[in-house]
Amino acid sequence: MSATAHHSHGGHSHSHHHGNVLNAGLLTANEKQSAAVQLTLAMIAFCLLVLGTGWRWLFPDETGVSQLLLAAASLIVAIPVLRSGWHSLRHPSLHGITDQLIALAMLAAWATGDLLTAALLPIIMIFGHVLEERSVIGSKEAMEALARLTRSQARLITPDGKIVEVDNVTLRPGDLVEVRAGDRVPADGRVSEGQASLDTSSITGESVPAEVVLGTDVFGGAINLDGLLRIEVTKTREESTLGKIIALMQRAENSKPPITRLLERYAQQYLALVLTIAAIAWFVTYDDQIMLAVLVASCPCALVLSAPATAIAGIAVAARHGILIRSSAFLEELADLTSLVIDKTGTLTFGRLRLQEMQTTGQIDQEVILALAASLGGASSHPVSRALALLVARDAYYPLTNIRELQGLGVVAGTERGEVAVGRPELFERFSVIVPHAPQHDGPIAGVSIDGEFVAWLLLSDTTKPEAAAAMAELRELGLNRQLLLTGDRQSVGRALAHEIGIEEVAAQALPEDKLKRVLSETRSGFRPLVVGDGINDSLALKAGAVGVAMGAGGTDIALASSDIILVGSDLRRLGTCIRISRRCRRTLKTNVFIGLGWTVGIVTLAGFGFLGVAGAVVAAILHNISTLLVLANAGRLMRYDEPLAVHDT
Repeated sequence: MSATAHHSHGGHSHSHHHGNVLNAGLLTANEKQSAAVQLTLAMIAFCLLVLGTGWRWLFPDETGVSQLLLAAASLIVAIPVLRSGWHSLRHPSLHGITDQLIALAMLAAWATGDLLTAALLPIIMIFGHVLEERSVIGSKEAMEALARLTRSQARLITPDGKIVEVDNVTLRPGDLVEVRAGDRVPADGRVSEGQASLDTSSITGESVPAEVVLGTDVFGGAINLDGLLRIEVTKTREESTLGKIIALMQRAENSKPPITRLLERYAQQYLALVLTIAAIAWFVTYDDQIMLAVLVASCPCALVLSAPATAIAGIAVAARHGILIRSSAFLEELADLTSLVIDKTGTLTFGRLRLQEMQTTGQIDQEVILALAASLGGASSHPVSRALALLVARDAYYPLTNIRELQGLGVVAGTERGEVAVGRPELFERFSVIVPHAPQHDGPIAGVSIDGEFVAWLLLSDTTKPEAAAAMAELRELGLNRQLLLTGDRQSVGRALAHEIGIEEVAAQALPEDKLKRVLSETRSGFRPLVVGDGINDSLALKAGAVGVAMGAGGTDIALASSDIILVGSDLRRLGTCIRISRRCRRTLKTNVFIGLGWTVGIVTLAGFGFLGVAGAVVAAILHNISTLLVLANAGRLMRYDEPLAVHDT
């Protein structure tokens, strides 16, 4: 397959189309124009070729006219072919071998006076390119769909309260936008007013709508199914989640898997081998067609395409499942992982305190106690207070008077039920309130008293993600039997969580450097660790692992920057999806390499022994294009892979 389709004018910027085909929705204007010119020239040349062969058949005595028509056809398509060949000589690359072989075959056809073959070869190659572009099942459509998601109209709320329709590319962090039911969220942001259900399937791969309320982070590209939202923009364009997905898919074609690097190392030796085989075939048979057929059959397009086509399909299908993979190298690494090192807070747990249990001591109704605790919690910014503030809806709060916050102890305020105190056991000692024995609990505890009478203990804890145990079991089934929980929390907290989700080994009270040391010791012991985390204190460990995965939804920027893979939706079961996609990619790549190698060797053998007939070079060109299409179709099968997640009760 010739690279003629994507040369910039003047031949200075050689951008081989094999990579660009897979990004067809994102070609530059020059590349699109160049491709159109090549196709037009090929069609004109094809018409002249048909006229020339028709003339030869109708008027066999007047060969001069048919030869002129065929010469004109071959010259029209010769310029881009020869320019590609010349460029590949000056800038050697794997793709360049095909350019050089096609140019050599065409020159040889001219030298032997076979103008029909000289014209037909490049025409078949250019038409083959168009077929290739159409056959990348799903990739082009996926890219175009994502590109469309990034561009939308936004309802910008101006400082004076007016609403102005603007293009979302003009939005900046800090802008306030209104998103009505049916609208697309124009950029990553945080809900500042309203509540709604959002369809985030295009970004996280989740089929179940996400419920968002005040303070929830939302992704650009999500669709508001109901309700009216006001959103403060936090990230735009390339910085947004969707922008990162597109950038990763655009970069996918540039990352070189090991098979490609191996081929590049032996590119020149391969060319020398092909020329030697072609020369031997000619000296043995003195048949020009056999020599030309060997040159054309040896074009390694299918082999060259096998790795990038598979990588792009793999990265695209992962993105559809809410998994951002920085490069095809990490996609490959995932298949060989043997151990797991995972953070606790924000990774296995939600990273937010929730009410685990309530122990009442008096006759006061539980709902009243919760409303009072939430009302006082709303008056403080302490993490425990913030958790208490979410116990009931804001409109159910009691009006407060004479609010006093005792730093590190709790809050006291007047309500219509009397004076209420909410806080640590030490708070009640200060007010001489008789307190029953505090229950044994690994997380924070808050007591509640009304008018000097103690009424309840509220036991808070960081809630484990409902899918955590299933996700860990799934990873063990995939071969990651060695699992280590790293946490900065106390040993008892870490042990309790590890027991709940089925992890054997725990390293508690770990500082960032401790986490790094544990990951390095895993590597030194011969394991290939998958490191999963979300916070700043995980960034060193994420970088040191064989593959680092950051939990995207709540992950800090530095953790995201240090990781190789980002789980946008933060569902732990997607770790298993990562590995399954990776292993499927590996199987697809092996099949593609087998097709590429086997088919090329097969055609060269048939060509060398003269089995391709009198039009050997043309038959070889057609067979060559079929192998390329087979490789692309096989990579395209990956695009249909889908792994929906079962809904978990939270």
